[in-house]
Amino acid sequence: MSVVTAEIKASASEIYHGDEICQEKSKFLLQEMGLPRGLLPLKDIEECGYVKDTGFVWLKQKKSTTHKFEKIGKPVTYATEVTAVVEKNKIKKLTGVKTKELLVWVSLSDIYVDDPPTGKITFQTPTGLYRTFPVSAFEIEGEVIKENGKEEKEVNAAAAAAAAAAVGVKEV
Repeated sequence: MSVVTAEIKASASEIYHGDEICQEKSKFLLQEMGLPRGLLPLKDIEECGYVKDTGFVWLKQKKSTTHKFEKIGKPVTYATEVTAVVEKNKIKKLTGVKTKELLVWVSLSDIYVDDPPTGKITFQTPTGLYRTFPVSAFEIEGEVIKENGKEEKEVNAAAAAAAAAAVGVKEV
């Protein structure tokens, strides 16, 4: 049974159909909320919507997918329907997303980045357990992002390493 009712759809500020536009809009919304754009790597999205008044968001894809975030070595599975309430620097009441810890798949309920930014993102389960990772692990490699309509920033590991070397940061 779908969490997204006809009543919710009727109150939606935005509803989109088709993978290309839904990919674009979901990444844009994540960026607007101060979250990494690669956080929801869904495939074949059929529908997405956003209720601006409440922050409720939904994404429907053709089939569930599993994605491994290589920088942290964690697999994450996304159900056919992912829902959440978004606000600045936070995703709350998340449904349809699970991650593997040891041998068990664990549901995620909240995701948030620190304000002011520390470069860390925290994932929390409904039981209150949490893990913190670098935000950079959830950015899209090689993507060029327009910030404030004028600057452009390329997200990739080589640029970050070069910047770290320029200021004398050493990896241990």
